[in-house]
Amino acid sequence: MTAERFLAPSPVSLKICGVTLADDAERLVAMGIDALGANFWPHSKRYLDPAAAGFLRELQGCILRVGVFVNAGPDLPRRLVEEGLIDLVQLHGDETPEEAAVLREAGIPFLKAIGVKGLADLERARDFGAAGILLDAHAPGIYGGTGQTIDWELARSFAAQNPDLPLILAGGIVPANVSEAVQAVSPVALDVASGAEISPGVKDFRKVAALQAGTRGATISDP
Repeated sequence: MTAERFLAPSPVSLKICGVTLADDAERLVAMGIDALGANFWPHSKRYLDPAAAGFLRELQGCILRVGVFVNAGPDLPRRLVEEGLIDLVQLHGDETPEEAAVLREAGIPFLKAIGVKGLADLERARDFGAAGILLDAHAPGIYGGTGQTIDWELARSFAAQNPDLPLILAGGIVPANVSEAVQAVSPVALDVASGAEISPGVKDFRKVAALQAGTRGATISDP
């Protein structure tokens, strides 16, 4: 799985975020999940110490490996890309377009996550020059993984107005609403953390299988 394929309009991709265990990562690969996320923010309940992330290197070419960072600056993301641990950077903090430009100028592909409370939060989305925009619940100081949904109509409107900017939908997606989320928003991908867990950082593979089935079985409506 490449970043380009993950961000292609169809089929809808699935990213399981907050992976902390090598066994879980290997099971995601075996299931054919498109992408996994590893959270390198030390304050996350799903934190993965870079020193313990060596298992990600063994998965190169098998699954898209996304590193999640919160206000980390460019050095750590760049190092983990260079060390072959991740393929794609996800900026999930309060980074500015100017800060993101450092990665863009270095040729490092990245996603920018935006916590959405209202339309104003999306005004600068295009300014980042990101490979894709991830819309998540507005949760100051928590930065994702809250299990809260966002305004899907707002997300759908943003996707329709920016058809050339891949939209990844996060926030409160669970097996019970996964098909509805795809139909309502028409994202290129779904990003799920708490909706695929037994506990923070430990995946529930019955939920993962249900999310995968729901994503693949959903019918995408025209924006």
